[in-house]
Parts: sequence; C-alpha cells; structure tokens
Amino acid sequence: MSWPTSSPTAGSSSRTAARTRNSPLARRVARRDAVRPFSRRTRAPYLRVDQAKLRFAMDLIMEIVVVGFDGCLGAAFVGSVDMLKLGAQLICEQAISEDEKAAPFKVTSASFGGRPFEDSSGRRLNVDSSLAAIVRCDAIIVPGYLCGDGARFLAAPSIATAGAWLRRQHARGAVVCGSCSGVFLLGEAGLLDGRRCTTTWWRHDELKDRYPRTEAIWGASLIDDRRVVTSGGPLSWIDLSLHVVRLLCGSDAAKRVADFAVVDTVPSSQSAYVPPGHLEASNRFLLEAEHAVRAAGEDPISVQDLARAFCTSSRTLHRRLKQASGESPKQFIDRVRFETARTLLETTTGSLKQLAASTGYGDLLSFRRAFLRHSGMTPSAYRSQTRQSRKGA
Repeated sequence: MSWPTSSPTAGSSSRTAARTRNSPLARRVARRDAVRPFSRRTRAPYLRVDQAKLRFAMDLIMEIVVVGFDGCLGAAFVGSVDMLKLGAQLICEQAISEDEKAAPFKVTSASFGGRPFEDSSGRRLNVDSSLAAIVRCDAIIVPGYLCGDGARFLAAPSIATAGAWLRRQHARGAVVCGSCSGVFLLGEAGLLDGRRCTTTWWRHDELKDRYPRTEAIWGASLIDDRRVVTSGGPLSWIDLSLHVVRLLCGSDAAKRVADFAVVDTVPSSQSAYVPPGHLEASNRFLLEAEHAVRAAGEDPISVQDLARAFCTSSRTLHRRLKQASGESPKQFIDRVRFETARTLLETTTGSLKQLAASTGYGDLLSFRRAFLRHSGMTPSAYRSQTRQSRKGA
C-alpha cells in the first residue's frame, strides 16, 4: 500500500496556519468548539467539513483516546488503535485535494496512570499517555476486560478516578464508547443513568442489577444514546471503531475503512449467537415472544395480538418485556422483524417487495424506512454489500 508522502510546502503551510489562527472566524470557531462541539439535532460532530479543515489549519486535530488498563482484552485495545490509525491513513490516501490529505484525527493510547499495563493474557502493553494528561478529546473507546471478581474490580480506586475523567470528557463534548464488559466502566462513571445501553448477552442481567437507572437492551449490537455508545461482545470494538469514524468523518469514510478491513458496517444482532438453552433457561418468556413474532410471518402482528398470544393484558406485556429486554412491545416487534428481514436479505434472492410482505411489513416504503432506522442503510444497499463481501471472501 502506498501512503501519501507529498504535502504543501512548509513555508506556505505555516503562513496559512498563522493567518487562519488569527482570523476572527477562527477565533469564533475555537470558542464554539470549546462549549458546543456536538450538534443536538444529529448527535454527530458539530463541525462541518470546511470547519474541520479550519481546525486542522489551527492545529486542532480531532483526537480519539483508546483506554488500556490491567485485565482489559489486549486484542480490543491494540485492535482499536490499529483500526483507527489505519482508517486515518486510508482517508488521507484517498483524499481528492491536497488540503484534505491531512490526518482527520489522531489516535492516543492511554492508561489510568500513564504506565504500561498487563492485559487479560498477561502481556505488557505500552501507552502514549495518562488519562490525567489528556485535557480534552473528541472520542473515547473503553475495551472489555476479564477478571475473577467483577464487583471487586469495579470497586478499585483507579476505576473511580477513571470514571471521573470519563464524566469530565463527556461533559466537554466527547463521545464515550464502551465495548463488551467495558460498558461497566461507563456505568461506574454514571454515564448510563437514564440512557439506553447494551452489553454482551451473558452479562445483561448483571448490568441491569448493578445500574437500575439505566435502560439495558438485551441482544442489541450497538446503541448510541446522547454521545454514550455501548456495544456487546468481545469483538464489538470493531463496530465501535467504525461508529467513531462515522461520527467524526462521515458514513462514506466509515464505509471505506470497513471495506478495506473486510468487515461489515452494520453490526450483527447478538441474538443470532446466543445459545437457545441459555435464553430458555434465563428467560423463557423472551424466547417465546420472539418465536411468536417470527411465526406471524406475513401476517401483521400488533401489541394487542402479542398480548393475546400470552393471555395477558397489553400493560402486563409491556412490563414484562421492559423487564426482560429493556424494550417496549412495539420496539421488540420492530427489532425481531428487522432481524428476520436481514437474515432473508442475506440468504434469499427474492425481491424486496416479496421480502417485505413475508416479514409482515404493510408495504415496501415502510419496510425501507424501518430497515434504514435500524441499520443505517437501505435494504438494497445491505444486500449489495453482503454479496460483495461474499465475493471478496
């Protein structure tokens, strides 16, 4: 692979940077960044493309921090750093103009005290910085961890100190992400309170019990709720890394990075990987509810229909589903239908209209809207991407 080596001359670049830093517009953007770096409407970076270029000229490149600590999953820590750095270089290489051939963000690895740490396999890993030395950043990724006593691990003073740092960074506008069990560090920071979140399926009940003020969603792959992003599964750091690239650099950049890394841009639902015996033993009601929605097939199923299938009231159904999965009955039905439709897109060749009808959607338009809402892409785009991935394999 050939990375870009050419750049504007040092003299002209420094003169441009100096003029830009001293301009009234630059000062306004810097002040605005300091107090409102993210848009409430989109929950995405407040900076537009031209403003991002301005930040580079002002030497204000966006920064992503990957946190490492004793016991964390080494693959998640190193993999996140590598994927993000690869993404930054790839975006530079494929830039059209010289102005865009600047690193869109830098990646910093950090530990609680800035010292090397031992991952879950006993490997000693170095870092670039301590958390305390980072005053402000744009995004943070906290990987999962392995330990014998989870309660004792989370009660350590270092976790409380890290939690305070995470709270400060979030208050300053950073996106805070946690994968797998790393979501619990976000919980200790108080960032999950009043938010929807997820974790790996075998720690879902523990998450609900430890943080009762959060709305834990069972089986979800990735949830972004007001700049707090959580994902499930030890390898979900891949989804988090791509999501951060999407937030900071746009969907096209995330798609290019995903294609180069040969991974999907749409996270897969955890429910496809949960052993049926585990689900039946932990919550048979949830298993039967999913079966009822899938069994409806092309027939539309309402909340009242699902309640009648269990010989209960809509209110009781709502309470039981909220307790079991964190979802309302309508959200539950929509998610199961989406997962069914996605599987059919991957495994069948029928038309979108036929697929929409077979999964209970009233028309093709409502199917497209629902699929776009859950996956971030249209059904036809998802099918095309799946076929391309198989050809590449």
